Amino acid sequence: MDRGQLVDLLWYRTWYAYSAGNPPWIEIPYHVFNLFEGAAWCLFAALVLRRYLIHRRSWLELAYALAFLTFGMTDFREAYSLQTWLLWIKGLNLAILLGLRAHILGRYYPGEKLY
Repeated sequence: MDRGQLVDLLWYRTWYAYSAGNPPWIEIPYHVFNLFEGAAWCLFAALVLRRYLIHRRSWLELAYALAFLTFGMTDFREAYSLQTWLLWIKGLNLAILLGLRAHILGRYYPGEKLY
């Protein structure tokens, strides 16, 4: 594998692209699932923001809400096209999201288990 192929694989490769030409038993469930998942992450972002506005325990809750929102946005993007760079961003976003979750729930909301 030469350098150009490696860069393509690690950054630019398109793994999925929404197309009417794809078989519907593959296309429709994947597309709809990603749209639903994106909406769910945005709902979690709204719930975290609402909780922050009520309790105002830490400004990190704003970052936590933003992490949920950006994770949802990546799912909306994934519903139409998935490239390697998006996978890297989703992985980084997930690591940040889980780190913020552990810190915020552990310190400010020890009884909470969902968000």
